[in-house]
Amino acid sequence: METKDKNIKVTIPASALVKVGMENENELQVKVRNGTLVLQKEGHAHPLRQKYLVIWPLIVSLSAGIASLIYWLVRGMFQIPLTGDESVASLTITIGVVTGTVLFMGFFIRNRNDPNNNFSSRIYWRNFPVITIAFMMILAIVLLGTFWVFGSLFPDATFDPFTSFLLTSIFMFFANAFMILAAFKINARTLSTILSVVIISGVVISMASNGRRRWWEYNLSFLGTKNAQQSWQFNVTLIFSALLMIALIDYLFVSLEEVYKDAPRRRLNLLRFLLTLTALDFGAVGLFPNNANFHSLHDAVAGALVTLLVILIIGIRWLLPTISRDFLRLSYGVAVALLVLEMGFRIFMYPSLTAFEIQAFAIAFGWLLLLFSKIQIMINEGPKTYKAQIEKNKN
Repeated sequence: METKDKNIKVTIPASALVKVGMENENELQVKVRNGTLVLQKEGHAHPLRQKYLVIWPLIVSLSAGIASLIYWLVRGMFQIPLTGDESVASLTITIGVVTGTVLFMGFFIRNRNDPNNNFSSRIYWRNFPVITIAFMMILAIVLLGTFWVFGSLFPDATFDPFTSFLLTSIFMFFANAFMILAAFKINARTLSTILSVVIISGVVISMASNGRRRWWEYNLSFLGTKNAQQSWQFNVTLIFSALLMIALIDYLFVSLEEVYKDAPRRRLNLLRFLLTLTALDFGAVGLFPNNANFHSLHDAVAGALVTLLVILIIGIRWLLPTISRDFLRLSYGVAVALLVLEMGFRIFMYPSLTAFEIQAFAIAFGWLLLLFSKIQIMINEGPKTYKAQIEKNKN
């Protein structure tokens, strides 16, 4: 038995519709998502179309797969190993990272020029290379990890040229589709996630590669010194993370100033300056590793980083408009936790230097991510709340 839905009349202020680019009330449609009522333009077409996620990756992947097949046949390779110098893995990773990066750049630029896009248009061109390299690194890490797993599961496995062509094409199809999807879906939350992934993965890889050198008996900074194995990974991670943080700060404050036009500019500019300075100082920790020639400078920039974080935590109440009490309590709790760790280490030598650095870094970095998330929520919600009147239809 079918039941007929009763119509309900909803009155929305015209200024709210103008803000989202709706010319009249006839363009509005209603959807229910996860218990939330969503209003959007009628017939609104998402830019992510099937031809972009299927046709383009398929064309590029088949072309690259055919090129790989020709290469193997010309070299007289009739049994291609799964992993190794000349293998399915090596060609897939090399070609897949290149084609994926090119597709990401092309669709990101296309999406940036879309007038309906709210994120990419606020990305400065100076930050575009950093974002591109970040996604390229993530794709490379995912492909390397995938083939490492397959290499462990199927050691010494080899395939005929046609099977290798199929495997290469399939892996590259998913790699290219992922990069196109990333170009369309990128937003502030994505950048925050990438920032976390880059830092965590870079530090974990550095820890793993120095396991035999028992790095934890020294301190966290040991991973970036000459005594560490492949110390460049740790230092580049810090420098690149700083650039990503600057890109995220740029976007957030461009959007924040557009939404909060009446907010005190001096306070927002000061907050932006302090956050950017924190990011630069964070990168300087990697730029000047704790070697003998940079020891004093390394300690200076590391100490300045702690000072900047304390200033941000204490001053966030006055620097950020409409800050919530819950976030203030959280910020003060972070300050107390950092102070307790500092006193415990300095006075009682507990925890150890390595444990102290890791815990303090995790707490401080987590607070920064929460601050970025808070700013993004403020941008999404805006300073003004629109009231809608609901009236049931008597018919």
